This record gives sequence, structure tokens and C-alpha cells, in this order.
Amino acid sequence: MPGDTNSSSDRSGSRDDVVQRGPVQLRGERARDTTTRDQRLLDRRGPSDWVHTDPWRVLRIQSEFIEGFGALAEVPRAVAVFGSARTPVDHPDYEAGRRLGEALVEAGYAVVTGGGPGVMEAANRGACEAGGFSIGLGIELPFEQRLNDWVDLGLNFRYFFARKTMFVKYAQAFVCLPGGFGTMDELFEALTLVQTGKITRFPIVLFGTEYWSGLVDWLRATMVREGKIFESDLDLLSVTDSVDEAVRIIREAHRGNEETLLFGEETSW
Repeated sequence: MPGDTNSSSDRSGSRDDVVQRGPVQLRGERARDTTTRDQRLLDRRGPSDWVHTDPWRVLRIQSEFIEGFGALAEVPRAVAVFGSARTPVDHPDYEAGRRLGEALVEAGYAVVTGGGPGVMEAANRGACEAGGFSIGLGIELPFEQRLNDWVDLGLNFRYFFARKTMFVKYAQAFVCLPGGFGTMDELFEALTLVQTGKITRFPIVLFGTEYWSGLVDWLRATMVREGKIFESDLDLLSVTDSVDEAVRIIREAHRGNEETLLFGEETSW
């Protein structure tokens, strides 16, 4: 129509302009960029913003899974130990983590932690001193944190979800010592996966009755009472103050099921 300034024929990029870039189709003004992907990749004079784009981020995520799967594929059966990075060396929780790492190795397990200081270092140290396999899966954080000196095999991740997948895939049990938000995150991730049947025969042990009793009481008095979870869901958790008891719970959960310990055979993932 005369005077219609919104006509597609008056636009700098017509709707009829279509460009195919691999699996992506561009139309209109977006189709006017005549540079190719190879040009943008090889032209060093171009902007570097592309390394921060979502497609490139997907490749980084993919690489984290590939590196993790490759590095951990031949790890023997293992137990993940979680707890606070803020626990000092002279704290009873540190000694408990150290004894737990040692006992797990003696029971035939490798020990996997978040690779940081505190309780994580203690468990790695106990495993290493006992002559076992000590693994640390670190995470990139805003503040500097390196893998502790007791890690035999260490991997650093950018993304929490990639790291958590490695914990669940390559550990056959979780032991949670007193910790903060990170420990809670791992705990409830595992509980959700077991409750929904994504993983099976996966014991979850809370170490430290004084520390964890308030949480367990709240789950029973509030979540169960309000019908948000079943009473039987609390059976997914075991609480103890004994290193020997923690190891016994794990071993009994796996006894007679050695052929189904592999994550891929236990889960619908």
C-alpha cells in the first residue's frame, strides 16, 4: 500500500532472504551476514565474544563430560565423602573424615571428594595414607580453591551439574559429614535420584548424629506430616557416629549385588 513504511519490500533485509548455516536457518536481516563460520573462526582480527556464546558453552560442557568419563572410566568401586571445606585440621570432624577415608580403603573402596580442604582433604588424606585410590573432583569458584595435596587423581569442573554427574556415576554410596550448602546440595541430589528410582542400591549415610538430627527431625515432623514425602523415604538415610557402622551400612547394601554395582546397569539415565 502507498505510504506503508512497514512493507517488507522497504526493509533492508527481505523476508525472502534465507541463508542456511549448517542446521540453522536465518531469514531477513539476520541472513545478510555473508561471513562464514570458518572465516569467523580463523580471522584472528575479529571479536572474541564468540567464546562466551551459548553454542560455544555447550561444547565446553560436552568436553567436561568427555574428560570426566574418560578419566574416571576405570576407577574401582568408590564412595563419595562430603563435608565442609571450612573444617580445621584440629577439629574432630577432620579426624573422623580421615578415619573414614582409611576405613573405606580397607573395605576395598576408592574415596572420592570435592577435592578441597577441610573434611574433603581429611578423607582424601585417610585414603592416601592407607594406600588406596584418592580422587578429587574440584569446582571453579569465585574465590581461589585448589585441589588438596592428598588427591591422586584430580579433575576441575566449571559446571556443578557436570561434576555432580561424576559423583553419582562413579560412586556407589555417599557419606555426608557436617557441612554447608554444598554438602546439602549433594545430599538432596542423591536423595532425589534414589527416591525417583534413577539410581538404586545407593546408601546415603549422615555422619554425626548431633549435627544431622535437627534436619532428620524436621523431615519427619514437617515433610512427612504435611504429606510431602512418605515415612518410608526416611529409610533412604542412615545416621551414625561410628566409622565402622558407616562402612558396614555401605558394604551390606552392596553385598550380594556385586554384578549390578555399575551405574549404567542400575539406572534409567
